[in-house]
Amino acid sequence: MELITNINIQFYILAYLVGGIPFGLILAKKFAKCDVRNEGSGSIGATNVLRVLKESNPELAKKLSIATLILDALKGVVVLAIATILNLSEETKWMIALLAVVGHCYSPYLKFEGGKGVATGMGVMLYMLPFETLLAASVWAIAAKTIKISSISSLLALFTLIASSFIIHPELPVIKTHAPVLIISFIILYKHLPNIMRLISGKESKVI
Repeated sequence: MELITNINIQFYILAYLVGGIPFGLILAKKFAKCDVRNEGSGSIGATNVLRVLKESNPELAKKLSIATLILDALKGVVVLAIATILNLSEETKWMIALLAVVGHCYSPYLKFEGGKGVATGMGVMLYMLPFETLLAASVWAIAAKTIKISSISSLLALFTLIASSFIIHPELPVIKTHAPVLIISFIILYKHLPNIMRLISGKESKVI
């Protein structure tokens, strides 16, 4: 009973449940009558929403993919902001960030399937490590514009985030470890394994 009434545990559960909300799937079903899990890469993220819908309705595809990106990024941020207002510890906030990404990648609403965690990871990292995340986002934007392959852009941004976090903060403030950054990065990297295999075989498609 004491575990349930512990505010940290309550926020961990909240972060996971909010992180698991599949906004891409919800928006595509409501406005395009389409289940993105059955088409394209099968992901519920913004890239697959754009990929699946762009041929039938390019304008709607763009709007829904942007909305998905923003909502997925905000999932962890909202919980982190509330935690900050309530003066929860830095350790607790890092666990909230991690569980929001876990929720997105392994959603309780989708039989523990989910997206690749890029947008949600970007959102929580922007909150926790703003400068490093802005650097990573810049790399993502340049790569997306030039290479036009979402997975490569995301992975380059991920490695930029990891490297810059170690360079700027040899030890992260308060918690003195990069463990949360590395765990979140590993989850995102693991979820991209199918993309990496397609890249190796030359079958990864571009998003124009």
